Amino acid sequence: MPKQKTHSGTKKRFKVTGSGKIMKQQAGMRHNLESKSGQRKRRLNQDQVIAPANVKAIKKLLGK
Repeated sequence: MPKQKTHSGTKKRFKVTGSGKIMKQQAGMRHNLESKSGQRKRRLNQDQVIAPANVKAIKKLLGK
């Protein structure tokens, strides 16, 4: 039986915590940073927990 390969794009974008949650980087920190407030930039720079509706699909792509 062949092994399940990990999806390369997914492994670069998501990480699994020790408790099993899937984290992602919040979008919106790539450009136009001068116009964003410091408070907004600090919030956008934090990792976010994935929505429960997407967890099953992402875990499958990660091979978990």
